[in-house]
Amino acid sequence: MFSFAWARALSEGHHAGADGACLAGAGDALWGMAFTFRQLQYFIAVAEQGSITRAAQNLSISQSSITEAIKELEADLGVELFERHPRGLTITHNGHQFLRHATKIHAGVSDARNAFSGPRRVEGGKLNIGVTSLVAGYVLSDLLARYRRACPGVDISAMEDNGSYLEHLLIGGELDVAVMVISNLRDRMALQAEILETSPYRLWLPMGHPLVSADIITLTDVAREPLIMLTVDEIEENTGKLLSALGARPHVAFRTRSVEAVRSLVATGAGVALLPDLVYRPWSLEGDRIESRDVSGSLPVVQVGMVWRKGSSLAQSARDFIGIAEAMRSGRTR
Repeated sequence: MFSFAWARALSEGHHAGADGACLAGAGDALWGMAFTFRQLQYFIAVAEQGSITRAAQNLSISQSSITEAIKELEADLGVELFERHPRGLTITHNGHQFLRHATKIHAGVSDARNAFSGPRRVEGGKLNIGVTSLVAGYVLSDLLARYRRACPGVDISAMEDNGSYLEHLLIGGELDVAVMVISNLRDRMALQAEILETSPYRLWLPMGHPLVSADIITLTDVAREPLIMLTVDEIEENTGKLLSALGARPHVAFRTRSVEAVRSLVATGAGVALLPDLVYRPWSLEGDRIESRDVSGSLPVVQVGMVWRKGSSLAQSARDFIGIAEAMRSGRTR
């Protein structure tokens, strides 16, 4: 069993700023309460999968086990983590805030376990990492945090740039490894890639939109809506595929390079968006709700992975980084 005091310690600083009100002021009331690691694991799986059915399949357990664990966790915390409705459930604002702390606890326990298994990691050295902008805020931060805990003596240098330039630096030996979208990797002859995450495209909608309650959403339905388009280099090829799938002249109401702008525009009803589930968050910066739904039809996927130069003799620091990333991937798919 875990005390919420330990959860606080692992999630230090969660009372600061906007995040301080994360559980609607319930943090002090939760002091001393206990929950199990398994409950956290099930909660994270449901939050990430968006479905008890998919979470149960992913974890190879019964749906009733997950349902009971979530109910017990909500009773223990004294807040509602999910809203139930006929089509399934959606995470609440309290649930979204608690998810941040739950993932930190889960990662801390996993790191503690991994510290006593596998080969001893390097105590020093240097690691040069490249990352593309879309991936930097959604994959790299957690990965780097785990790596720093496992290899505190390594000097890490990370840079953000577009995919083609990172490929150039990898081939030239100026980077050890890059974390980037690999769906459109250009020089596959010279580079080795390993998938970390495959993210399908889903439809983002404002609360109350008629399509939120639709049983099936088709590309034809989406094509009738004003579209908010994210125009970043990493998914430019997929953006072209999306426009083709939607027909000759989809109504693109707004183009932006900012994911946060897309969230705000969708949440306030300016249009809908089709984006990789990787970047979905249920709330805009203004606190407005964003719904996410599957679309029936042929949509592209985004593959995020690690890339390094083929045939290169990777330093131990780079091999450790790749190993930790692989362990994170395995943890998601268990």
